Amino acid sequence: MECPHLGASVCLAPDSGGVPQGSPSSWCCSVCRSNKSPWICLTCSSVHCGRYVNGHAKKHYEDAQVSLTNHKKTEKQDKIQHTVCMDCSSYSTYCYRCDDFVVNDTKLGLVQKVREHLQNLENSAFTADRHRKRKLLENSSLNSKLLKINGSTAALCATGLRNLGNTCFMNAILQSLSSLVEEFRKTLCALWQGSQTAFSPESLFYVVWKIMPNFRGYQQQDAHEFMRYLLDHLHLELQGDFNGVSRSVILQENSGLSTGSRCCINGASTVVTAIFGGILQNEVNCLICGTESRKFDPFLDLSLDIPSQFRNKRSKNQENGPMCTLRDCLRSFTDLEELDETELYMCHKCKKKQKSTKKFWIQKLPKVLCLHLKRFHWTAFLRHKVDTYVEFPLRGLDMKCYLLEPENSGPESCLYDLAAVVVHHGSGVGSGHYTAYATHEGRWFHFNDSTVTLTDEETVVKAKAYILFYVDRQAKSGSDKL
Repeated sequence: MECPHLGASVCLAPDSGGVPQGSPSSWCCSVCRSNKSPWICLTCSSVHCGRYVNGHAKKHYEDAQVSLTNHKKTEKQDKIQHTVCMDCSSYSTYCYRCDDFVVNDTKLGLVQKVREHLQNLENSAFTADRHRKRKLLENSSLNSKLLKINGSTAALCATGLRNLGNTCFMNAILQSLSSLVEEFRKTLCALWQGSQTAFSPESLFYVVWKIMPNFRGYQQQDAHEFMRYLLDHLHLELQGDFNGVSRSVILQENSGLSTGSRCCINGASTVVTAIFGGILQNEVNCLICGTESRKFDPFLDLSLDIPSQFRNKRSKNQENGPMCTLRDCLRSFTDLEELDETELYMCHKCKKKQKSTKKFWIQKLPKVLCLHLKRFHWTAFLRHKVDTYVEFPLRGLDMKCYLLEPENSGPESCLYDLAAVVVHHGSGVGSGHYTAYATHEGRWFHFNDSTVTLTDEETVVKAKAYILFYVDRQAKSGSDKL
């Protein structure tokens, strides 16, 4: 958004010596000493922690406003507001009076000058750190970045993505898809190269703005909605012509899928549908005349309701009560359901809308099964979050019982192992924060924007999942590995 307060708040001169030295992304909050999400005030250059840590940057702004109201304002004090600060990792600018990220600059371009200064400091610190660690590796067999796994030493080869201003919804999806989709190479291969500084997906973000207007700006967005838009646009783009030959034709010829089993969306098959594409059979039965209607629908993910009996938060006194499982959600999705009055079925035999039942079967399972848990629901005028914990397996999710023809499937063909989990932290879809857990070469990583930490399976299974990515065990171990 365009901020009208920059002129009165941004008076920091980068070359004045008031800006701290060293790596900006590692600066510490002057109050709590946390080095997570440091923000610098563009009035006085003081550094505090951001909105998702302890919020001392906001308190700095609030304290400045109290100070101004408690003292007689001079002309100089009127101009100094401590209203605008900059994220030292993503270099995005935030105004507390506007309560939003801003995209404009002062007439003298002071915001951009601060941004360039911080980037130069970060690059210099990175270069120095790289030389220091290279020398350390050459002179010593021990390094804090090396981990002992199964008796051998391996490097922590994962890199975070900088938050560009409420873009955690995008980062969490990209960090989850990174272990699944080779076609995201330009941005995603950077995630597993082990760089000591976070990669900034600015180019991809601006492309997203260009082709997906719904995601323009710096407001928080729904990660599932972003994932669907991303996969849909990637699917469409891959259908374009390449040297006079349709890319979708090339991909179909190389996909190794038979025509009958291939999932096509908009009449075409691409690597997106080859990996994520499955087929549902939708059966509708008229309750008046018994006429049955069958329709096959392609899907890239399945959106599952959390059954109503599990939606209330369980208190400490109810911890021994029934726990919602992923199987409960899948069963709710595929069970026979009577449609309500607002969804009457147009029966071709009765020639009018009638009461009916509906049931889903899975006709074809995808190589990568994406399961979206519907945690956000509209009630009256509010959209609220279902915060119920849903138990999910790390290995051996058996999908055979949901298949239309399970007898035609082999013993290993319907087993899925977890590859990634997207988690929403907070209470509302338009707020909160997204992080992701993803597995790579047998290890689990927790991606929190630019911060990547090694984690364990016990931590992963405790996550309140929003989106789950499962990989078909047979496809994973076969010749057509993802």
